[in-house]
Amino acid sequence: MLTLLKLGGSLITDKSRPRTPRPEVLMRLAQEIAQACQKAPELQLILGHGSGSFGHVVAERYGTRQGVYTSEQWKGFVEVWREALALNRLVVKALEDVGLPVFAFPPSASAIAKDGKIVDWNLQPIQAALRAALVPVVYGDVAFDQIRGGTILSTEDIFGYLAARLPVKRILLAGLEPGVWADYPTCSRLVTEITAENIREVLPALGGARGRDVTGGMASKVQQSLAWVQEIPALHVLIFSAEIPMNLERAMLGEAIGTLIHHPQPSQSRPV
Repeated sequence: MLTLLKLGGSLITDKSRPRTPRPEVLMRLAQEIAQACQKAPELQLILGHGSGSFGHVVAERYGTRQGVYTSEQWKGFVEVWREALALNRLVVKALEDVGLPVFAFPPSASAIAKDGKIVDWNLQPIQAALRAALVPVVYGDVAFDQIRGGTILSTEDIFGYLAARLPVKRILLAGLEPGVWADYPTCSRLVTEITAENIREVLPALGGARGRDVTGGMASKVQQSLAWVQEIPALHVLIFSAEIPMNLERAMLGEAIGTLIHHPQPSQSRPV
């Protein structure tokens, strides 16, 4: 089973403080990933992560996601690339330290975007890594863009491209929030599942992102996830908190926690 797992930027960094990783959390998450892979050796995994307080601060300053045209903006483009790479090195190191055979695939090196969307990316190296039982690692990164000059691709942008072209069964989005709140910002009730049938009820309650986030908050995440499952009906997307110890391992092993976004299938739906 091919699973895409995102470690959110707000989970692995302190988004209220520039360039501030959360090393203890990152190490615990790496251990949970390794434990899940040991318990389910049939699991194929592509791991992604956000840029958190590394890339988002610089990207906001230069407006990189909206386009790169001037020499000053290209300077910012390089700075965002450098910050995203710095965090990726920390993530890869944590995964290596627990024995996972990870291999990084920076989107900036080979993906081409057009008006903010990936239009060309040779996935053969990623497929070869999966066949070799390696764990590909992708992440929110800059990319050259045919219309905007340059832009930023979020991990969700990357996952959407991969899910449409690889046999992905699950997308796990691990963050700080335990799921999608039915009553944000009161945050007392979770929505356990979202489909096209109840999205109109859910959308008014969705809040934005905590801290700096130039690639969208929870509303964007839910709408993007719903688009994925409408395009790929067999796909399940889970939004959950990995701030709680063992939640990440539980989700990887198939436990239904947080908010499930899926195509309506009444016989298999979860209770609300």
